[in-house]
Amino acid sequence: MSIELLSILFVVAFIVVLLSGLPLAFATGAIAVVFTYAQFGEPGLTLVVSRVFTLMGNYVLVSVPLFIFMACILQRAGIAEAIFRAVHVWAGRLPGGLAVAVIISCALMAAVVGVIGAEIVTMGVVALPAMLSRGYHKSLALGSICAGGGLATLIPPSVVFIMYGLTAGVSIGELYVAGIIPGFILAGSYMAYIVVRCLLNPSLAPRPPAEERDIPLGQKLKLLGELVLPGLLAVAVLGSLYLGIATPTEAAGVGVVGALITMLVNRSFSWRAIAQAIKDTTLVTVMLYWLFFGSSALVGVYTLAGGTKLIQETLTALPVGPIGVLLLIQAIWIVLGCFIDWIGILLLTAPIFVPVVVALGFDPVWVGVLFCVNMQISYISPPFGPAAFYLKGVVPAGITLGDIFRSILPYLVLQFIVLGILIAFPGLTLWLPSTMRN
Repeated sequence: MSIELLSILFVVAFIVVLLSGLPLAFATGAIAVVFTYAQFGEPGLTLVVSRVFTLMGNYVLVSVPLFIFMACILQRAGIAEAIFRAVHVWAGRLPGGLAVAVIISCALMAAVVGVIGAEIVTMGVVALPAMLSRGYHKSLALGSICAGGGLATLIPPSVVFIMYGLTAGVSIGELYVAGIIPGFILAGSYMAYIVVRCLLNPSLAPRPPAEERDIPLGQKLKLLGELVLPGLLAVAVLGSLYLGIATPTEAAGVGVVGALITMLVNRSFSWRAIAQAIKDTTLVTVMLYWLFFGSSALVGVYTLAGGTKLIQETLTALPVGPIGVLLLIQAIWIVLGCFIDWIGILLLTAPIFVPVVVALGFDPVWVGVLFCVNMQISYISPPFGPAAFYLKGVVPAGITLGDIFRSILPYLVLQFIVLGILIAFPGLTLWLPSTMRN
C-alpha cells in the first residue's frame, strides 16, 4: 500500500472512529493496532507494545500525576478563594476591578496549580455571583472567567509543557521559564482590555460601594498575607527548575509537599479531602496516559510506514519559506483545536512538526510556547471550547452556552494578537531560557 493512500485511510478512519463516539484515547490505539496488522502483519504488533513499555519507563512522566495531585490538594485547601479575596480588595478601585481581579487570580492560580479547568470552576462559583450581584454585565463577567481560567495552559507549571517536552525531546525546565513572559503578556492584555472597555462604557461594571473601596490598609495587607504560601510554592517549583537544582519530577514532588503544608496551615486538612484528591488525580492521570499510549502507538506505526517523512518533505518543499511553513503549522493547530483536545493534537502532530521546524532553523522551545498559545486559543474556541462547558456547569439558570461563547470572542481576538507578537518577536520567549544556558 502506498504511503499516500495509507495517509488518506488514516485520516478517514480517524474521523469515522471519532464520529462513532469512541473516546480519543481508544480511537488512536484501535487505529494503531488495525493499521499495524494490515501493514506489517502479526509481528508488527510488537511495535505497539514496545512503544507503550518505552513510555511507561520514562521517569519524567511521574511529574504529571504529581502536578495534578498538587492541584487537587490546593483546590481543597481554599487557595483560589484566598487569592481572589486578597486580589479584589487591591484591584477594586480599577474600572472593572472585579473582572481584573479574576484575571490576576487565575494567573496566580496558574502559576501554582498548572492544571487546566480548576480555575474556571472555582471562579465560576466564587467570583461570578460577586460580579453579577454588583451589576456587572454578564458578558464581561463570563468572558473574564473563561479567558483567565485558560492561562494555566501557558503559565508554568503547565502540564501542557511537560507533555510537549516529552514528545518533542525539549528541556521542560526551559519550556517552563520560556512561558513566564508570554503568559503574563497574555494576562496583561486581558486586564488592559477590561479596563479600557469599562472606561469607555462604565455601565458594564458599576463602581463598588464605598465600604468596599475604603478598606483600611492594615486589612488589605492582612489579606495580602494569604498570598505568601502560594507565592512561596510557585517560587519553590519554578525557582528549583530555573536554577537547575531539581528535575521536573523532583519539583513536582516539592509542590505536593508544599500543597500539603498549605492545607495544614489553612486548617482544611482532612483524610477525606486527601482521598478525594487521590481519586481525582487517578482519573485524570489514567485518561492522559491512555491518550499518550494510544497516540504514541499511532504515530509510531505511521512513522514506520514512512508517513512522517512524507509530511516533513512536503512541508519543507512548499514554496512559502520557513515563516510560511511555521504559519501553516499554526493554522493547522488552530483548526484542530476547534475539534480535538490539546493532548490529542500534541501527540499526533508534534512528532511530525517539531523536526520540520528544527530543520528550518527555529528553536523548539519557542515553538513549544507557540503551541501552548494555540492550545490557549483552542480552550475557548467554538464549537467545542472546553472553557465554556466548564463554566456552563456552574452558572446560574438563564445563562446559555451561547452567552458564554459570545462573551469570549474579544479574548479570542487578543489571543491571536499575542500569538502574532510572539511570532514576530521570538526574544520575548527565548530571553529567559537563554539566561539558563549561560
